[in-house]
Amino acid sequence: MADAVASKATEGNLMGVQVPSPAPSFYQMLNSTFEWKSNLAYAVGLIASDGSLSKDGRHIDFTSKDIQLLETFKKCLSLTNRICEKSNYHSPDQINYHIQFGNVRFYNWLLTIGLMPNKTNRIGKLNIPQLYFRDFLRGYLDGDGSIFTYIDQYMQYKGKRYTYTRLYTALYSNSHAHLNWMQTNLTDILGIKGGLCSFKKNEKTHIAWKLRFAKNDSLKLLSWLYYKKELPCLNRKRKIAEEFLSQH
Repeated sequence: MADAVASKATEGNLMGVQVPSPAPSFYQMLNSTFEWKSNLAYAVGLIASDGSLSKDGRHIDFTSKDIQLLETFKKCLSLTNRICEKSNYHSPDQINYHIQFGNVRFYNWLLTIGLMPNKTNRIGKLNIPQLYFRDFLRGYLDGDGSIFTYIDQYMQYKGKRYTYTRLYTALYSNSHAHLNWMQTNLTDILGIKGGLCSFKKNEKTHIAWKLRFAKNDSLKLLSWLYYKKELPCLNRKRKIAEEFLSQH
């Protein structure tokens, strides 16, 4: 393919017409020495949460129910691959979407930072530079996390009704080691710890883990994650965060 493009460009030059070469995509430009950037760290966060590495040593897949998130993932890595529907065996009524691409260099680079095939229960610490950890974590939150608020109404001893708006931010994983690594980093960087606990969705599922932050820690975390206007993110989650942050 590259030879064909080069031949076409050469033919155009011989005819006196300058034919611009197509811009190489992100993963075509990968070298053994790789430079971290915000968009890359965010994409790695998405892969670490809802992505997967195939056993063939070259393909990477990212799956989500949010088309906007898949489009953002494509933009971060300058991909041209199509977004396709994907069956959801656990929830047949729910439509999921995915994008798959192959690149051996990128695949091998992901292995060097701690990702692997069948990562669900095995993933642990990742080699993410601290400078880009919040971009990575924002990607992970968009892929396998939640931001939610609700109005808590309760009665005090004098019979008065009080209302309180609660905010929680949570990260999920089947791997305790993976969330423990995130918790340790957030304690070092922001001084927040949150609560790490296990849970089961139902009797048939395996134990999973949740790292949850209450209101005050969530405010610190979210203002740190959304540190400027133009950032790759899932718009609907950022909207929830910003509506709450604007009131505090």
